[in-house]
Amino acid sequence: MAILMIAAALTCCDAFAAGDKLKELQEHFDRANHAGAKIKDLQKLGALEFEAATQASKMGDFIAVGLIFEKYRDNVRQAFELLKKQEPDADRHSGGYRQLELEVRQGIREVEDTLLVTAEDVRPPLEIVRKDLIETDDALIHLLFPRRSKDPEKVPPAGEAKP
Repeated sequence: MAILMIAAALTCCDAFAAGDKLKELQEHFDRANHAGAKIKDLQKLGALEFEAATQASKMGDFIAVGLIFEKYRDNVRQAFELLKKQEPDADRHSGGYRQLELEVRQGIREVEDTLLVTAEDVRPPLEIVRKDLIETDDALIHLLFPRRSKDPEKVPPAGEAKP
């Protein structure tokens, strides 16, 4: 019995420590004014947010899960906007765009995994977050790999040589 109480106390302490670390990383993310630093902070912050969402999901607190993922989506938006502002040419400065795209893809997977175990009545906010993250991912991919021409008839099919 005493061992179970000690284990519960340690789990509680770990949760508080994780909460403090999450708050600290969020504050650091909010203060970052360079896109590269903000994206690196987002990667660390995202991992902690995903862990917090997993813990909340295990406890059945899907309201908290939704709030965590909404905050993650908002952080992704902030990082993306700053990146577009500071490095508008994704072709010449693709590193930040690539890092952010990989992070967003991970976020999409985390939300989709959570949707699988979420009750039907609390899914709508998570589905909105998933949709928003997919739209951001699509925008990142479009910036990284723009079409050569907006007119599909002018783009040579794969395998054909250009005239």
